[in-house]
Amino acid sequence: MEPRHLALMRHAKSSWDDPNLDDHDRPLTARGRRAASRVGDYLRHNGILPDVVLCSSATRTRQTLELLDLGAHPEVVVSDDLYGCGAGEMLARLRQTADPVASVLLIGHNPGIHELAVSLAGDPEAIPSFPTAGLADLRAPILTWSDLHPGGATLHAFITPKGLD
Repeated sequence: MEPRHLALMRHAKSSWDDPNLDDHDRPLTARGRRAASRVGDYLRHNGILPDVVLCSSATRTRQTLELLDLGAHPEVVVSDDLYGCGAGEMLARLRQTADPVASVLLIGHNPGIHELAVSLAGDPEAIPSFPTAGLADLRAPILTWSDLHPGGATLHAFITPKGLD
């Protein structure tokens, strides 16, 4: 059985420059844009090209996705439900993924994305923090996405923009 591939990414660094801007609408900073592009380079170089991308509807997550430059390959699902949700809701959404899908990239927010990565890896010490543009690369030996559960994945790699410099 080929394990399912799951990448969990926190959006890149966003701007707080405009105090009148709603949190949902905050854009990326220049640093965030560079970081997202670097992570995209890493993904392409390592052949991590998801079949499906689940992305929060927030401006900063959508901009992060755009800068990853994954091409036309993945199906992209932008969802309001992924904005500000917790690990449990993210896991429930992942469990709804169609079975023919072999790989998923979920782009979300802290603390939920960090909690989900730690929960799936089953090791609270595996990822002590989850900085902006961080990426947890997980493998899950499951037949269907509905079988995904806490402790049911192995952390293959944890990538940060600083680690790519």
